[in-house]
Amino acid sequence: MRETSRILPVIVIAQFCCTSLWFAGNAVMPDLVNEFQLKTEALGHLTSAVQFGFILGTLSFAFLTISDRFSPSKVFFFSAILGAIFNAGILLDNNIFISLLGFRFLTGVSLAGIYPVGMKIASDYFDKGLGRSLGYLVGALVLGTAFPHLLKEISGSIDLNWRSVIYFTSGLAVFGGILILAFVPNGPFRTCLQKPDLSLIFKIFKNTDFRSAAFGYFGHMWELYAFWAFVPAILGFYKQFHPAAEFSISLISFLIIGFGGLACVLGGYISEKIGVKITAGAALFLSGLCCLISPLIFFIDSEIILISFLIFWGLVVVADSPLFSTLVAQNTSANSRGTALTIVNCIGFSITIFSIQLLNALINQFTPTLIFTVLALGPVLGLIYLFRNKPGGNK
Repeated sequence: MRETSRILPVIVIAQFCCTSLWFAGNAVMPDLVNEFQLKTEALGHLTSAVQFGFILGTLSFAFLTISDRFSPSKVFFFSAILGAIFNAGILLDNNIFISLLGFRFLTGVSLAGIYPVGMKIASDYFDKGLGRSLGYLVGALVLGTAFPHLLKEISGSIDLNWRSVIYFTSGLAVFGGILILAFVPNGPFRTCLQKPDLSLIFKIFKNTDFRSAAFGYFGHMWELYAFWAFVPAILGFYKQFHPAAEFSISLISFLIIGFGGLACVLGGYISEKIGVKITAGAALFLSGLCCLISPLIFFIDSEIILISFLIFWGLVVVADSPLFSTLVAQNTSANSRGTALTIVNCIGFSITIFSIQLLNALINQFTPTLIFTVLALGPVLGLIYLFRNKPGGNK
């Protein structure tokens, strides 16, 4: 028990350190645009490059059943080192748009060995209380995702070059990988596949409760990363409508995304009282509601109301993420859990590309006050699939 209680903080810290690679490019996007003379559409394309790399990586990991056949801690370590190297690649002076896309893509591939593998490691250690444990873990992902925005704010305050953000996030990833390799051996609930099972992906989707959880997660993902990617844009649009607004976009972006980590942890505890499925459904409903009422926020001349609304949206948009992963893990066998988590992540992140690119296209065609309502489609469909089975199928 003492060993297990020591393991979770290590996994959480390592996950935070390594997932800071995810939005490192977004945090310094204006600097990248100026430095390499990119077009304004670069935001959507470079964000999608990371997502696409993550998708291809998770698809490969799933088909080859990597995290179910090899030590997850070693997979995590090598992925963290490679991710740090590729993240630092955008610092090269002779970069062009294509090479930047390539480095962000390869960073995404590396993250496929970090985020879902981190959840696999946690599920190997925590049989009971998995929802609470994954709440901490996804909370670390959320904070890691937001952290580059804070780094950008700090570096600007002390007059450091944008490159310091990239150096620091790469260094964090190396540190996180070393932590896992040094202090997290294979867990007591781990079972090992002896050879690749290319049909495993199709087998796990035959489980009705698994499909319910997976499709609920897919609806959640339609909204999540598009919201995160366009938080700075939402704040920028608001400043256009209300030129007197004086808040820092980088700092407020960090708060909006970062506070979601607290929601993940809190959601894990709440789910132990009222059930995982009910808690996930409530968060999905509230985030969908935020999508629908988002146009109103641009017309309210109050920074406090704007920031409060976006922080609340940031809380509920991600609170269900660890809960869906818990439902996925609970409805698969121990020797296929890593593959199940990985393929669900793969499909979920594939969906994010469509929602991000849709917003990227709409942003130049329609008023920004309306475009975020299309994100409500994900929560609506997710809720339908989540509760289409008889209640109690996966609590």
